Amino acid sequence: MSKKVVVGLSGGVDSSVAAILLKEQGYEVIGLFMRNWDSFANNDIAGNPTIKDDTCPQEQDYLDALAVANHLDLPLQRVDFIEEYWDNVFKTFLSEYEKGRTPNPDILCNKYIKFDSFFEYAMKQGFDKVATGHYASNKEEENGFTYLTRAKDQNKDQTYFLCQVEKSKVAKTIFPLANLEKPEIRQIASELNLESVATKKDSTGICFIGERNFRQFLSNYLPSKDGDIVDVNTGKVIARHVGVLYYTIGQRKGLGISYKEPLFVVGFNKEKNEVIVGEKEYIYKKEMIVKDINLLLIDSLEGPMKVSVKTRYSSAEEKATIEMLDDNTIKVVFENPV
Repeated sequence: MSKKVVVGLSGGVDSSVAAILLKEQGYEVIGLFMRNWDSFANNDIAGNPTIKDDTCPQEQDYLDALAVANHLDLPLQRVDFIEEYWDNVFKTFLSEYEKGRTPNPDILCNKYIKFDSFFEYAMKQGFDKVATGHYASNKEEENGFTYLTRAKDQNKDQTYFLCQVEKSKVAKTIFPLANLEKPEIRQIASELNLESVATKKDSTGICFIGERNFRQFLSNYLPSKDGDIVDVNTGKVIARHVGVLYYTIGQRKGLGISYKEPLFVVGFNKEKNEVIVGEKEYIYKKEMIVKDINLLLIDSLEGPMKVSVKTRYSSAEEKATIEMLDDNTIKVVFENPV
C-alpha cells in the first residue's frame, strides 16, 4: 500500500519536481497550495510594484501550481494561512525591526507556516508525511532518530533556513530534491513539458510576499523618523539617516557617507534615534549570545562542544565552541573574529 504524502506546491520549479519525483517513487501524492498574504487586506500598497496588475503574483503562482497538478494528474487543495502568517510571521518581522534587529522571514516562514500550519493541516487530513521543495535532506539512524542533513547542491542548500523546525517534524518530512542540483531540476521539468515552471525565475524577496521597495513597504506598517549618523570614535554627527529601522549591523552601502575609508553600521542609539558607524574592526566579534535555541541533532548540550557556525545564510562556516547558558541560550566563542 502506497503512503499518502502531501507536497506543498508553490507554482515554482522546485516544488513541481518534488511532486514529480514522489509520484515516480510510488507515493499517493496530493498537492497543497498555500496562500499566506493578501496585499489589499494587509495594506501592502506603498512599495508594491504589482499592486495594479490584473493578476496578482500569488494568483499566478496558484494557476501555475494548478497547471502542474493537472499535468501530473494530482489533486490540488488550496488553503489560506493569511491570519497565521500575519500573527506568527509578520508581527514578529515588524517587531524585530522596531527593536533594531534584522529578522530572517524565511526562518519564520518555515517554523510557523510550512512546518506548523501546513504540517498540522496535513496530519489532520490523515497524510503519513509531508514533502517540500527545500534543498535539504534527512537521514534515519538505526535508533530511529532522523537527522536533518545537507543537500547535494551546496550552493542551494537551505538547512540554514530550517534551523527552527522541530526535530519530530523533520522525521515526518520528505525532501525529494536532496540529491539533485538546480540544473537537473529544471531539466526534469523541461523533459515533462512543464515549460511554465521549468524556466520560471526563482522567487525572491520577502517569504510569501515577494519583491518590494523595502523602505516604502515598511512605511505601510512602521513610522520612520530621520536622524543623525554618528561616528563611534568621536561621537560627531557625520551624516543623516532616513530611519533607524532601515539599517542593519554590518551595513556598508547606502549610508551616503564620503570618508577616507569604508564605514559600517556598528550599532544604534534608539533613545537618540542615532545610527552609529565605525571602521571594519568594530563589526568583528569573537563572542555572541544566541537565544531561542532549537537542538535538532541532540537532546541536550552537556558541556562545551566544538562546532561550525554560520552567522548568515551566505557566510562561510566558522569554527567555534558553544556552551549552554540556560535551556534557551548558548554562548558562542569563535576561533577567529567574525
